[in-house]
Amino acid sequence: MLEASGLTKTFDGLTAVEGASLHVERGTIVGLIGPNGAGKTTLFALLSGFLGPDAGRVVFLGRDVTGLPPHLICRLGMARTFQIVQPFGAQTVRENVAVGAHLRHRGRAEALAHAERIAHAVGLGAELDKLAVNLTIAGRKRLELARALATGPALLLLDEVLAGLNPQEITEVIPVLRGIAAGRDGTPGVTVLMIEHVMQAVMNLADRVYVLANGRMIAEGAPAEVTSDPAVIEAYLGHGAAERLRRAYGAAHAA
Repeated sequence: MLEASGLTKTFDGLTAVEGASLHVERGTIVGLIGPNGAGKTTLFALLSGFLGPDAGRVVFLGRDVTGLPPHLICRLGMARTFQIVQPFGAQTVRENVAVGAHLRHRGRAEALAHAERIAHAVGLGAELDKLAVNLTIAGRKRLELARALATGPALLLLDEVLAGLNPQEITEVIPVLRGIAAGRDGTPGVTVLMIEHVMQAVMNLADRVYVLANGRMIAEGAPAEVTSDPAVIEAYLGHGAAERLRRAYGAAHAA
């Protein structure tokens, strides 16, 4: 479904993403993890058209979309969320979600009806008439998800949709994400590529994980494989961390 190869982006001499490649198959949930400042959000921007790459190529559903503007990529079926949620505070939840729905539904009544269905799907059914400014952080995160989902994507890019949530809220959102990917009530599932720091979610949801560090892909594979990779451990915990953990594990089991 999505094939990115050799993506590179430099800002004022600083390379944020260097030669990054990834592959997302239809019907899967793929995680993109890495330390803060690794370039994950920049990579999302390159995939979704919010930034143009200095080098590399993005192919979505068999079409080269490299450098296309985001509204055209969205119309082709790729939508994304943002780390910092910015709803239209003076509008209701229903009206906010309808903003995304208008991509596929021209009429206002039709867009609002679709928005209502999407709101129920993400757990905002009881909040439809509430002003977005009055939502909790968890509610705003769900609203961001709903607005992207309302565009009718085949591929959904989620940028830390669980950030800022407490453990209970995370536990409640994980089944929502799983339901979006699997489909429900006769609707097809949506393929998901997600940036996430909450490893509970990555381990529970992702079929495959890519790891980005200092702008470069350093590992890929099943979640359990990736999280035990020495290069990944060192990227998160620093040089020599993998060996220290190995020695500590050996000492604990020898005692």
